Amino acid sequence: MSDIYSKPVRIATRGSRLALWQTHFVAEKLRAAGFEVEIEVINTRGDMVLDRSLDKIGAKGVFTEELEESLRSGATDIAVHSAKDMQSVLPDDLELLAFMEREQVNDVVISFDSQFSLDREQIVVGTSSTRRRALLERYYPNVIASECRGNLQTRIQKLKEGQYDAILLAYAGVHRMQYNHLVTEILPLDKFVPAAGQGSIAIECAKTLDLNRKIAIKNCLDHEETHLCLLAERAFLRTMEGGCSIPSFALATLEDGKIQINGGVVSLNGQQMVTDRLEAPAIDAVLLGEKLGSNILQMGGDKILAEIRAQRA
Repeated sequence: MSDIYSKPVRIATRGSRLALWQTHFVAEKLRAAGFEVEIEVINTRGDMVLDRSLDKIGAKGVFTEELEESLRSGATDIAVHSAKDMQSVLPDDLELLAFMEREQVNDVVISFDSQFSLDREQIVVGTSSTRRRALLERYYPNVIASECRGNLQTRIQKLKEGQYDAILLAYAGVHRMQYNHLVTEILPLDKFVPAAGQGSIAIECAKTLDLNRKIAIKNCLDHEETHLCLLAERAFLRTMEGGCSIPSFALATLEDGKIQINGGVVSLNGQQMVTDRLEAPAIDAVLLGEKLGSNILQMGGDKILAEIRAQRA
């Protein structure tokens, strides 16, 4: 047996049911490739602090920092994340090794009322996403957006208790946890453009991880088309100097060797929005994302972000 298979792959993950589902999915792929696997569950700041919104607790690394410490120390080999939770700039000693094949990217509405519609008046909709709140303000000003933190099961319990009429979530998590029966609406991509990385699982490692081991893990887990698209989306996010605490959005698609990316930013009250759409050969994915980010900033996105930061100061 090759040396790269002589030791188990030690995986760091969060303790939420969705994170564990993602991790076991990764583990199955690795075992099928001949690896043994060990899973280490680590609580993150984002999991423990649930009484404040993400922008209030400092969203940079809120779901990743503790997992990254385990990579640095060598306690684990890889960490499993939802790609949309990854900070736009990683520490110098870490890297994103793989992006797994993307699930459907849409936001969805879930409710125990099968006839529920966002068009109703005076409805309370739960979300922890700054982007979703801003887009609700823009397209559904009748909606009262309410902070909704916690893992998926906790949020659904709050919904069941009547704290909200509905909740906005990513389709990927709802589908993976088999709550499709609660989906009352799949929100259109021409209005609710997803967060960068939404729908994909990201695999992170320390740069010092054995190169042959890295290659074997990447070959097992990485989906090339998704990876190229997320390179563009993350380059956009990095250029915007933003993470999940700002209401930016980006979605890249790959067809016939070309990447098309649509992205932008919206003000917290939904009244201002700047968007652009660009296309380039797949080899220029990073440059394309950077160009989109620069365009958005030059078209007025810089003023929107400055206003948001001033409001939070």
